[in-house]
Amino acid sequence: MKVLIYAHSFAPKIGGAETYVMLLAQGLAAKGVFVTVATPTPKDSFDDASLPFKVVRQPDLRTLWQLVGEADIVQLAGPVFVPLVLSLLRRKPVAVEHHGYQAICPNGLLFFEPTKTACPGHFVARRYWHCLHCNAVTSGWLKSLLMLLLTFPRKWLCKKVSVNIPITHHVLKRLGLPRSQVVYYGVPEASASPLLSDAVPTFAYVGRLVSEKGLPLLLEAAKRLKEEGYDFRLLFVGDGPERKFLEMMAVKLNLQDRVQFTGFLVGEALEEVMASIHAVIIPSVWEETAGLAAMEHMMRGRLVIASDIGGLGEVVDGAGLKFTPGDVAALAHCLRQVLEHPNLVTELGAKARQRALQFFRWERMVQEHLTLYQQLKKP
Repeated sequence: MKVLIYAHSFAPKIGGAETYVMLLAQGLAAKGVFVTVATPTPKDSFDDASLPFKVVRQPDLRTLWQLVGEADIVQLAGPVFVPLVLSLLRRKPVAVEHHGYQAICPNGLLFFEPTKTACPGHFVARRYWHCLHCNAVTSGWLKSLLMLLLTFPRKWLCKKVSVNIPITHHVLKRLGLPRSQVVYYGVPEASASPLLSDAVPTFAYVGRLVSEKGLPLLLEAAKRLKEEGYDFRLLFVGDGPERKFLEMMAVKLNLQDRVQFTGFLVGEALEEVMASIHAVIIPSVWEETAGLAAMEHMMRGRLVIASDIGGLGEVVDGAGLKFTPGDVAALAHCLRQVLEHPNLVTELGAKARQRALQFFRWERMVQEHLTLYQQLKKP
């Protein structure tokens, strides 16, 4: 079987969608599938030759047309417009994995920029002026108009594909697309990460520092705990456009002695930091489609404290602490529970790992995709 995976973003870029494509391609290749990943992402210093599958970077239209023609199955990481059109024109079985809301939202996030809050669904409700205003804040009016106009054919095309693959049941309901089958993300199975027993109670956010993640909420909650006299540390592991603002906010709230920004970490440096983290906090204010980071930490046996929003609440369900998104008092209460009842770290950490092993294993994700492909492949 020949599978073409098209990803708008791929290694060396780092993120949830990029990780998904890499793991899926590696897993399929290990099962004997001939996989080609096509992407507009430049190679830079990344070693494509080290991968067990073929990578075609920055293909022109003619090359992409040829790649689609050679494939038995086309897998799209998101409803990417051009390869979606080419695949349907060539009458290929197409599977579209939905890691965002691009089929029903011009910016794909269901995040309303003017107010920095979750969008109630203006596009689906035909309140198009709100969509224009939302994206004009970050992209300007002309680009905002283009984003809006492209959403109409994108949604229509997604109704024509062989199968839509939402990554959670929440996304399934939100998109409302025909021929949909939920396939959860999968992460490599790893041993439970040991926790330093003598470490100061440490909370951490691990990921991109962007506005939709609700990170000011975490600083506000930390301020409350400090004023109440609790001893703890708070780490921001990652980088992004909001870092400078968050650093200034930490100073303003007099949290310099409690908060540390580590920057982006990988490998041994990340493992060393993770060994001191008692709970990972994900205070998102947008409707997270899944929460790959939550799955990774759950697989490590870490307690996750998350906003009960979107697919994130679904992923953590029953195996962590959840709070109302945007509610500082509710988040502070969760943090306070951990500080006052240290046994929650191990008890809920064990439940998190058990849930991850049951639902979020890499091998399960790959096999479910392969089963879908076998059903779609023309005889």
